[in-house]
Amino acid sequence: MFDSATLLNQIESHLAATLCDGNHWEGHLSSSALATATAGFALDWAGTPDDQPLARSAADWLIAHQNADGGWGDTLVSNSNLSATLLAFSFLDRRTNPRPPAVCLDKARLCLKRFTGEDSPAARIQAVLDCYGRDRTFAVPILTQSALAGGLGTDNPWAFFPALPFEAGLIPRRFYRAINLPVVSYALPALLALGLCHAQQYPSRNPFLRTLRRLARPRALQLLARLQPASGGFLEAIPLTAFVLMALKGAGAEAHPVVRKGLEFLRTTRRDDGSWPIDTNLATWLTSLTVAAGTTGKTPPAAILTDHQPALTQWLLKNQWKQVHPFTLASPGGWAWTDRPGGVPDADDTAAAVIALCRLAPDSPETRPALIQGIRWLFQLQNADGGIPTFCTGWQNLPFDRSAADLTAHALRALALAWPVLPPSERRRGLDFTSRAFHFLRMTQRREGYWVPLWFGHPDHPRGQNPVYGTSRVLLALAAVPPNLQPGIADLRQRGRAWLISTTNRDGGWGWSPGGTSGCEETALAVEALAIDGHADSRAAIIQGRDRLLGFFKEGQSPSPQPIGFYFASLWYYEDLYPWLFSWAALRAAQSFLDTTTPRG
Repeated sequence: MFDSATLLNQIESHLAATLCDGNHWEGHLSSSALATATAGFALDWAGTPDDQPLARSAADWLIAHQNADGGWGDTLVSNSNLSATLLAFSFLDRRTNPRPPAVCLDKARLCLKRFTGEDSPAARIQAVLDCYGRDRTFAVPILTQSALAGGLGTDNPWAFFPALPFEAGLIPRRFYRAINLPVVSYALPALLALGLCHAQQYPSRNPFLRTLRRLARPRALQLLARLQPASGGFLEAIPLTAFVLMALKGAGAEAHPVVRKGLEFLRTTRRDDGSWPIDTNLATWLTSLTVAAGTTGKTPPAAILTDHQPALTQWLLKNQWKQVHPFTLASPGGWAWTDRPGGVPDADDTAAAVIALCRLAPDSPETRPALIQGIRWLFQLQNADGGIPTFCTGWQNLPFDRSAADLTAHALRALALAWPVLPPSERRRGLDFTSRAFHFLRMTQRREGYWVPLWFGHPDHPRGQNPVYGTSRVLLALAAVPPNLQPGIADLRQRGRAWLISTTNRDGGWGWSPGGTSGCEETALAVEALAIDGHADSRAAIIQGRDRLLGFFKEGQSPSPQPIGFYFASLWYYEDLYPWLFSWAALRAAQSFLDTTTPRG
């Protein structure tokens, strides 16, 4: 009989098989057409002759995975979009040895015409700029690759899309948030490299600005070298690194050491099938989520966690940032999403690591100072609106730098778990932090009762949102905060709970929003949240959701992961471990809830 106990054993066996070095989980990110197109082009454009086989295999992979409509999406199960299609086409169209099949290029042109309205460089430029609005973080790199590849016409295309002001990147970074840069806080390498490229390809007519940029160029290249991590990959991100490399070649700096190190990063992150993911891995994030999932509920922690508890603890402690981060100037004490040197400390991963360490070894003399420092790091990140952003406090100019409900909720959960180890001074700060965070959650709860997250969504939602993810994360936080810190939040919980119950599908699962097709990830997130929230009215929905989860895994099958994750600039991804981890937490929470409550009536 396939029941919850059987599935829990199956999940633990899967996690045991995917454990790396006995101390962490690395997971497996979806291959990305966009990452493959940018990496392939960078190797073809800025690489050595030895890189040509890698560029050719990237082209072969893209040709083999072209969608039926002629375009490409962010993942292999994603619909075609303008960005991925334009980047793939610009790379393939310049290939001559061998030339891609004409049918592939013709279908891609037709797909682009459907996105842009007409097959012209001007239409392509305008469509990309319209797609990203005020945020130039991704729009300018996409247009830069297209221009370098000759895909924006033979006339000077650089005159028709904005230059990134690389000279502004040399201003002391404490002033960045005051000058409203057109890129997000984590995109400094793109600002520098792409600005240098544009200045080289289309010098300003203003003699003062030309002189300023000529004088600023050496300093910009020096700063890029200082920002580049030991791995060579900026943020461990394949597209960002590739954009920097192709831009430096376009700026006449192809011999710079940044290019050499970046090319080596692309070579080492390529997969055997010729593709690239968007990032090297999410190892820290996945390890923290695994620990949290395997300790959810009132039953003892999963055996795999107790067996590896010392190693997991040491691995997480080792990956806490011990110095000021060169990108964001973040203080020591945070965690990034990866154990690789290109990661950047952020709110979600810091909160997740604090929760994991609280579950693994809260009383350890070694763990306690790390927890205190992690909580202080989160305190420093709180914005004036009471919410928590991703990387930097005070940056509110562009969407991915703003406060977010899911990040704020995660920080509240971390604070609640770490509360017993905090000294009195930090508890006083925690009271103020909690009050302001609750205010933010009140302000961001929608009239219907749900919350919208920042870094997760669903491609089928009209606005790419995933209210089930956001609401489930906030409910977990509200349930975790001690009762004496909860004045006035009962209404938030009730409305969030009622909305989540009301959005249950007929099959017992949840989709991204009311009426959305049930997905394993959303169903698991909702079940966990309702079970931890612990209200008797949720019992029927929890049972139905648990049974729907069993259906996703029935008879030895494993669910296909969905592209519910956002990467930088709304780039979708999926992670193979998400269905397993979310379901593990849900089943353990449901079991605890059902064992300690009785049916109503």
